[in-house]
Formats: sequence, structure tokens, C-alpha cells
Amino acid sequence: MAIAFDELRILLIEPSDVQRKVITQHLNQAGIQHTRGASTIAEAKEEILRWQPDIVTSAMYFSDGTSHELIEFINTNDLKDTLHFMLVSSEHRADQLEQFKQAGIIAILPKPFTPDQLQRAITATMDMMEPEPLHLELYDVEDLRVLIVDDSMTSRHVLRRVFENLGVESFVEAENGQQAIDILAEHQFDLIVTDFHMPEVNGSELTQYIRNSSAHAHTPVLMVTARANEPQLANVKQSGVDALTDKPFEPATLRKLIARLLNS
Repeated sequence: MAIAFDELRILLIEPSDVQRKVITQHLNQAGIQHTRGASTIAEAKEEILRWQPDIVTSAMYFSDGTSHELIEFINTNDLKDTLHFMLVSSEHRADQLEQFKQAGIIAILPKPFTPDQLQRAITATMDMMEPEPLHLELYDVEDLRVLIVDDSMTSRHVLRRVFENLGVESFVEAENGQQAIDILAEHQFDLIVTDFHMPEVNGSELTQYIRNSSAHAHTPVLMVTARANEPQLANVKQSGVDALTDKPFEPATLRKLIARLLNS
């Protein structure tokens, strides 16, 4: 059953009392009334199990660890389908943010963030929680065959969940480009979704293989990557990628891209 916006429960994990109050005020102004706070990783773990929030909004660094530990805790306790993670941080280093982007979090908010950025992050979370079948002109969505290629199991899980919310039922997953090539030797797909940075064969090399294959040359390829703004990706569409989007992605954005690719 769909949850109403004003029924969302958000656990705010922030070591600074002042910052916690400020962010809580922003959440209240956005229409979120059910909030609780924690100042350490230990407190957060207890509150997650006790209160079972819908969203965790967390800073990156704490006196007793980092928010990476929280994500691992959520995954270990099999909560990743019901608990959505938002990072709120002033961190801008790509290598530090890479792990979070690959972990399947719903949003990364800067410090300070604007009301619009907060609203978009919450809306993205709602989209993850509420299935809404995609209506296509040329396909029955439940008959779509989708290949998901990503070396991050968590990223594959998040992508699969988005597609399931759209009504897609048939998936095959690959851990890297070479594994995808082996699968493509035996199977046909209506859409291929791939990461860029992968061992053995990366997303660009995989796409070049697809475009040079008589069996798959016209299959749409959507690239979802944690580093969409890197210079080396500036010309990635030349390899044959039909669309490119960043991690973390907004489900509504992915929905529009998929509709455009499959209706064209």
C-alpha cells in the first residue's frame, strides 16, 4: 500500500545538534512531520531497528565511524528494500563519494541544501516506494527483456527494483561487460542497461561490441554511471550509447529515458 507524503518517517543522523535542528526544520517545512534524530552510528543502528524509518538522512563522518557502516548495517539486516538512504555532506571528492553512489543510495544532498534539492530527494524516494507501471507504445512492459550490467550487486538490485516498479518482469544480470557478452551470445534483449567502470570489459567496450553485432546492433543501450561528468565519458555516446545518466539517479528521470528509448 502506498504511503502518503506526510506519513513518511525520517531518521536524521547528524553529530551536530545545531545541524540536526536546522535539517529537521527543513524537513518540517517540506511537510515531513515524523522525524527522529541520532548523533552517533550506534544510536542510529538502535533507532533503525526500533523505529523502522522509511528514510535515513545521514552525515558522512561520526565520532564512532562513518555512514558506510550504516549502509552495511542496512544491507546486512536485509532492510535495503524498505529503508532508503540519503547522504547529506559537504564532501566533494569524487573518490569519497564513489562508494556511496555505488551503494545504491537514493540521493546525495550538499551542505547546505536548498528546499528544492530536498524536495527532489524525497520525491525520488517516494518514486522508489510506489510502483507505477510504464505504458509504452511499441511494447507490453511486462514482456520487456532487460539486461542489467554492473559490477556492483547493490546497484544491480536498485536498478532491478526500479524496473520492477515500472512493471518489467524479465531480467538477466551480468557482473561485467565480458559476462554480458557471453549472455548476449545466447539471448536477445529489448533494453541493455550498463555501468561504465567495470573490470575486464567496461561499458563503452561492451557498447561497441553491441553496435558491431548484427544480432544486437539496434538494441537500445542506457548507461548509468557514478561518474557521468568525467572527461573520459564526454564522448562515450560515440561508442553507441543511446542515453547516459548519473548515480544516484532519480527514478522519474530513468522512467523518462526508458520511455524515450523504447518508444522511438
